[in-house]
Amino acid sequence: MKFKSIGSFTPKNPYFLAPMEEVNDIAFRLLCQKAGAGLVYTGMIHPQSHQEFNFDDKPALQLFCTTTKGIKEFIEKNDDNVVMWDFNLGCPAKTARKHGFGSFLHHDLESIEEIIKTIRESTKKPVTIKIRKSSKALKIIKMAEKYCDAVCIHPRTQIQGYGGVPDVDFAKKVKDSVNIPVIYSGNIDENNAKEFLETFDFVMIARNAIGNPNIFAKLTNNDVKITFNDYLDLAKKYNLPFRQIKFQAMNFTKGMDNAKELRLGIFKAKRVSEIREIFNQ
Repeated sequence: MKFKSIGSFTPKNPYFLAPMEEVNDIAFRLLCQKAGAGLVYTGMIHPQSHQEFNFDDKPALQLFCTTTKGIKEFIEKNDDNVVMWDFNLGCPAKTARKHGFGSFLHHDLESIEEIIKTIRESTKKPVTIKIRKSSKALKIIKMAEKYCDAVCIHPRTQIQGYGGVPDVDFAKKVKDSVNIPVIYSGNIDENNAKEFLETFDFVMIARNAIGNPNIFAKLTNNDVKITFNDYLDLAKKYNLPFRQIKFQAMNFTKGMDNAKELRLGIFKAKRVSEIREIFNQ
C-alpha cells in the first residue's frame, strides 16, 4: 500500500529534508521549503534543552534522548509550532555513542517503547521514528507501529555510519512488514528519488541537500534559484551566530568551480559583509 499522508499531515510532495545536526538551522530549513521541500526536519533536539528555538517553518521536530524525562513538558511548550514529532534511533555519531542516543539505544527496547509511548500520549500530531539497520530494527519497528504514524529507515548499520552501501533490500523488508508509511533515507539525490518512490512512500534527502537547497527545486520543477545571499538575509533576520554563517558558507561552495579559493576566503573572513562580498565576486 502506498501512502500520501502521515497521520493527519499531508505534505505537499514526497521530498523531505532529512534531520541533520548543525546543518538544519532555521534559515536553511526555510530555504529548502522555498525551493520546494515537502517537509523539513530540525536537527536533533534534547527535550531537556534550555535553548530557545525558532520554528517559523513549522518543521518536523526530532527528539534525541534516552529517557522520558522532560518530553511531556517540551512537547507541551512546542506542539503548536511543529507539524509532527520524530524520535531519533538512527544517529551513529560520537556524541550519540557517548550518551547512548540514537542507534546506540537499539539494545534497550523497554526504554525505546516508553519514550515513544510518552511522545504519543503528549501530542495529537503525527509521531514517527527514524531508525537504522540493526539486528533489532525490525522488532523495534513492529513495536513502534503501535504508537507511530510512520517510520523512516536508513538502511546502513551503526558501524557503516554515513559510508558504505545502503541495504535497500532491508529497507524493502521494512516496507513489507508494516502498515504505516515508510520514509526512505540513504544516498537520495535528484537522479534516483523518483525511482525510490516507486517502492517507498516518501524520501529524505540529507548530504545531497547540504549547501544545495536547489535540489528540491529540481525535484519539484520549481522555478526558483536559491543563492547564499538568500541564506545571509535569513541569517540576519534570525540573528544566527557568525560561526554558523561561516559553516553554511563553506557548505554552499560545494560544486563551485572556484570552491577551494572561496573556502580560503571564508576561513579568513571576520565579518558577514566579507562573506557576502566573497559570494558576490
